[in-house]
Amino acid sequence: MPEKINKKNQVEFWQKTPIHITLVIIAFIWTLPTMGLFISSLRQREAMLSSGWWSVFLHPFELTQYHLGNYLEVIQSQGMGQAFLNSLTISIPATIIPIAIAAFAAYGFAWMEFPGRQFLFLIVVCLLVVPLQTTLIPILRAYRDLGLANTFLGVWLAHTGYGLPLGIYLLRNYIGALPRDLIEAAKVDGASHLKIFTRLIVPLSMPAIASFAVFQFLWVWNDLLIALVYLGGTKNVAPVTIQLSNMVGSRGQDWYLLTAGAFISMTVPLMVFFALQRYFVRGMLAGSVKS
Repeated sequence: MPEKINKKNQVEFWQKTPIHITLVIIAFIWTLPTMGLFISSLRQREAMLSSGWWSVFLHPFELTQYHLGNYLEVIQSQGMGQAFLNSLTISIPATIIPIAIAAFAAYGFAWMEFPGRQFLFLIVVCLLVVPLQTTLIPILRAYRDLGLANTFLGVWLAHTGYGLPLGIYLLRNYIGALPRDLIEAAKVDGASHLKIFTRLIVPLSMPAIASFAVFQFLWVWNDLLIALVYLGGTKNVAPVTIQLSNMVGSRGQDWYLLTAGAFISMTVPLMVFFALQRYFVRGMLAGSVKS
């Protein structure tokens, strides 16, 4: 009997070997650019201009070819600390506000009966394909008239508007897949829509909410276009992306600083992702079959 089990395990192992090899190859190809960027961030500018990053593997233990000067120059540059605070000031409200609005809207589309519900949801879905570039000039003119240009409130509202269609779509699919019996039982007990939403929907929808929070935060943190258009390039409101762009220069003469700056700017998004990653896969898969 043990021999049969061992043979069965061996057969299953060899059958899955091509899949494992394929996954390893895909993972290697996926991480190769990041590895090259990290190695380049530890090299001097002259070395980067004269040879490729892979040349370090000729003498991998020669420590003189590595240095932290790029990181020190980025960290010690004037305005980088303020830029990090500005990025947090932009990203946190621009993530929380659309999550709150999208959750309420998703519950309404999923479980509340009102005229035009399906038509309104169709409009929300159609907004997913509208390029945000087409809205920059009209919104910027409106901000200028309302006095919201170059303010954090203006960029919060912009990111909220751009993120709501995806948030409503994801959360509506998840909330709509929750058991109907649970919602109806709460209504029979006399629970209002607000109580059902706060006591049932929000706790049960945390995987989907966390998934959308990761997407929204990463998008806002790494954004350059919206911040540049609605905030401008002044240091008192510029986020990390604009500060790095200013450091590199208009002609890209200090492009080598982007290698170190990219990894410094990745620290906060990575912490957010690893903090919420246990919800990420569940939230993305939920509602993909039944809606």
